[in-house]
Amino acid sequence: MERLQKIIAARGLCSRRRAEELIRDGRVTCNGRAAELGDIADPDSDEILVDGKPLPQVQDHIYLMLNKPRGYVTTLKDEKGRRTAAELVEGCGTRVVPIGRLDMDSEGLLLFTNDGSLLNHVLHPRHEVNKVYRVWIQGFSPCRLERLQKPVTLDGYRIRPPAVLLLERTGERACLEITIHEGRNRQIRRMCELADMRVVRLQRIQEGCISLGDLPMGTWRYLTSEVAASLRE
Repeated sequence: MERLQKIIAARGLCSRRRAEELIRDGRVTCNGRAAELGDIADPDSDEILVDGKPLPQVQDHIYLMLNKPRGYVTTLKDEKGRRTAAELVEGCGTRVVPIGRLDMDSEGLLLFTNDGSLLNHVLHPRHEVNKVYRVWIQGFSPCRLERLQKPVTLDGYRIRPPAVLLLERTGERACLEITIHEGRNRQIRRMCELADMRVVRLQRIQEGCISLGDLPMGTWRYLTSEVAASLRE
């Protein structure tokens, strides 16, 4: 027995939050009765309808990685009509959602799945999945680099010190490799700002043990379930 919104989301119909809205709006029934938030059901024996239609059949889990270009937002739909990363993976054959986010001005590795369990695992702060970025900055100096490597507080949350590697430097311009464990909104950009350095370009190159490699910009490929499972370790 599971909560209705979890069952609906697991079938790929919509997100869990959207499923809760459908229940509130009276668009979900269970065994002929209007559902309410908090209701539980057995997806194998109970008749669950959304707008009078049965739920899609159980889907196989799929996992994929995208090399997101700059200029795309990490949402399924955008109220402002901006291009979305979801549009780039529409050809995968089923509804998938991004695991985490990359802001519109950032590029690189973005994972997608229809496996809600893996999604929740990776996003939960307790599991501290490493995220590695290549970051081009303006305003570099050794003392500012030292400041970047110290813990800071963002949104009332104490951020662990990032691992920072200087890859190259030309005057005040430099390229860094930065590894973080959290995923606060625009975290690396804000950390660099606090150290008086400005991010010129930001590319995620690795998440957990999954690397971007030589995947061309704007394209995607499937991941095996074994590779995806490594994110749980």
